[in-house]
Amino acid sequence: MRTLISGGTVVGPTGTLAAEVLVEDERIVAIAAPGTQLATAFAEGGRVIDASGRLVVPGGIDAHTHMELPFGGTFASDTFETGTRAAAWGGTTTIVDFAVQRKGEALRPGLEAALAKAEGNCAIDYGFHMIVSDVNEQSCKEMDVLVDEGVTSFKLFMAYPGVFYSTDGEILRAMQEARTSGATVMMHAENGTAIDVLVSQALSRGETAPRFHGLTRPDRLEAEATSRAIALAKVTGAPLYIVHLSTTGALEAVAQARSEGQNAFAETCPQYLFLSADDLAREGFEGAKYVCSPPLRDREHQANLWRGLRTDDLSVVSTDHCPFCFKEQKELGAEDFSKIPNGLPGVEHRIDLTYQGVVAGEITLARWVEVNATTPARMFGLYPKKGVLAPGSDADIVIYDPAATQTISAATHHMNVDYSAYEGTKVTGRVDTVLSRGKVVIEAGRYVGDKGHGRYLPRKTNEYLV
Repeated sequence: MRTLISGGTVVGPTGTLAAEVLVEDERIVAIAAPGTQLATAFAEGGRVIDASGRLVVPGGIDAHTHMELPFGGTFASDTFETGTRAAAWGGTTTIVDFAVQRKGEALRPGLEAALAKAEGNCAIDYGFHMIVSDVNEQSCKEMDVLVDEGVTSFKLFMAYPGVFYSTDGEILRAMQEARTSGATVMMHAENGTAIDVLVSQALSRGETAPRFHGLTRPDRLEAEATSRAIALAKVTGAPLYIVHLSTTGALEAVAQARSEGQNAFAETCPQYLFLSADDLAREGFEGAKYVCSPPLRDREHQANLWRGLRTDDLSVVSTDHCPFCFKEQKELGAEDFSKIPNGLPGVEHRIDLTYQGVVAGEITLARWVEVNATTPARMFGLYPKKGVLAPGSDADIVIYDPAATQTISAATHHMNVDYSAYEGTKVTGRVDTVLSRGKVVIEAGRYVGDKGHGRYLPRKTNEYLV
């Protein structure tokens, strides 16, 4: 099967050019100048997609999603089927989700359970990080085995005592193992034990509203944990990736480590670029819709996060997509903010929201592609199969209309959740057509993909290590 994408502006991490993209079966076979004999001949007998006036970019890679995650006595409301379909609508053609080790168990049962949930259900390609919640001699040995099998990143938590939390000593031990194997340690950096004290004190004072979720998780406790994680990584020599960074203090710690040559990386998420503590403080119980961890911060942090994306101190934008319906799920915390399931829906809107940074002059088109596709591909061992438009790469391609306008709403989104965190937000830019491994999955406002089209992706190690 041949497809020619003609007339568009190809955008890569190094800039833009007018070019034709030639696809055969699942791969890109050439990037050709417009009107060349090669492109003309290639179109004969194949499909031609007119991308005039559009941007042609690599399919997005969301390196931080949680489909069907068990949390707070319930499960994230998007399944691998609904969540990956919504991702495709938003121009994301690969996700890297999380397999979860249960306390007292080995790593492999958690990975096998995640694979079983995803296999045959995903609309786009997928991989897994491994959450290590029980660091011991056996699980450390298993880390090495999983790296050889293509699971090359492991997430640990400084938050959630009694659930996912690891002590500094356990983190150190896991980092030592990661340094040996070349794996990347992903860190949820919040001081969970201190936060638990603040939560208990707030509840004892009768402070139960959603806004107290943010007030009991102050930004300094994220900055402190980030600095501590960086110190542990420096002692061990392990690569460190801070997930969902939300605050200036944490960003400064990452920037300092990077300036000193440490293998320290970080992502932020659209919610920290566009939402704020004001949303947590909405009237009544509305703020529950915005409960996530780390919490939404004061707006003063947003300019610094955009600056971090420009300077590459923030390397990636992921979503931490972990949706819970307002009815029945978020309402579990109606009388106690600490019982509100933590997480926001967002996998469908990452590409559009970060494009607003291009519109506002915060980032360039090339940087937009980098943070959404190329860098996560290289960071998590998927490049050059994913994250770039180049001969030999998978034909994961998004044709994007930069002039279209839309209003984000739960009435029109495709995520399996009953509200939108960005309800009523007007944005410029819209996904027009999406190809996943050469197959059109979104076309002219219609989903034309297939359940089970997505394939599991074993991954290599981080390309950015020095």
